[in-house]
Amino acid sequence: MILWLTVVQIVVAVAAGAFCIVAGLAGRRPSDVSVGALALVELLLVVQVIAAIVAPLAGNPPTGDLLEYWVYLVSAVLLPVGAVLWALMERSRWSTVILGVAALAIAIMLWRMQVIWTVQIA
Repeated sequence: MILWLTVVQIVVAVAAGAFCIVAGLAGRRPSDVSVGALALVELLLVVQVIAAIVAPLAGNPPTGDLLEYWVYLVSAVLLPVGAVLWALMERSRWSTVILGVAALAIAIMLWRMQVIWTVQIA
């Protein structure tokens, strides 16, 4: 995968996560901005799915376990959707914190996917 795409995704996910956690701890309910931040993370994940499909065709095959990679990718794509739906139904300050935790979990998954795609370190 392209390293800069992954770095951008991780930065956006960490920023969205930090924003949501701070807003939740400050007692704020999910706002359009916090839900929108996770929607941006989801959009970048859709770009990741497209890149994962196109990259092998362009001569950039993954070096690690494909099953592990796709499990991370599918989980990362479904996590924001579930978090946003729960936050919209719950509408509590803790649901905003959950949005943030979901975004941070996605950042970790994105880094692991980058490791799987390029070099198996762990």
